[in-house]
Amino acid sequence: MFTGIVEELGEVTAVETLDDACRFRLRGPVVTQGAQHGDSIAVNGVCLTVVDHEGDEFTADVMAETLNRSSLGALKAGSRVNLERPMAVGERLGGHIVQGHVDGTGEILERKPSEHWEIVKISLPADLTRYVVEKGSITVDGISLTVVDAGPDHFTVSLIPTTLGLTTLGHKQPGDPVNLEVDVIAKYVERMLGDRAQGAGR
Repeated sequence: MFTGIVEELGEVTAVETLDDACRFRLRGPVVTQGAQHGDSIAVNGVCLTVVDHEGDEFTADVMAETLNRSSLGALKAGSRVNLERPMAVGERLGGHIVQGHVDGTGEILERKPSEHWEIVKISLPADLTRYVVEKGSITVDGISLTVVDAGPDHFTVSLIPTTLGLTTLGHKQPGDPVNLEVDVIAKYVERMLGDRAQGAGR
C-alpha cells in the first residue's frame, strides 16, 4: 500500500521492448536505498516489482495489461517519473490509501497558474466519474490530490509550489497523459450497497 506522497522525481534510464511487455530501468537514489529483489515501488502511481537493482538504479518488468491500462507505455529514456516506496506499518498516512492499481488514464486539459498555486484540469473517463467528488481524494500519476471541482468528464486539482517542483505535474502540459486511481473506499462502498440492494430484491 502507498500513500500518494511522492518521495522523489526519478528518471527512466533505459527501456527494453519485449514481445508482450517492457523492461524499464529507472534511477531513484532515495527509493533504491535498501531495495531488494521482489520489493514494490510505485512508478507514476503504478505498483511495480523490483527485478534487479544496482547502485541508485532498479529494473522492473511491465506486462501488456499494465501498458494498456496506464501511461507507462509512453515512457522513454529520459522521462521523469514519480517514485514512492510502500508505506511501512506504523508510519504516518500522509496522503490517502493508494493501491498502485491504475483505474484508467486522463489527459491534462488546461493549466491556470496564479501567484501561489496552479489549477490543473484533467479529463476523466466516463466509468470513473461516479467515484470522483468535490473535496474527495484522487491519485494522479501516483500523487495524492484533493479534487477541487468534479465535472461530468473532467476534474480539477490545485497544486502548491512543492507539488509543482517535486513531481511530474510540474512539467506536464496539455495533451500529456496521466495515470488515475480513484479512492478504493468508494469502490468498496458501491459494491456493498449493490450487494445489499440485490439482497433486498430477493
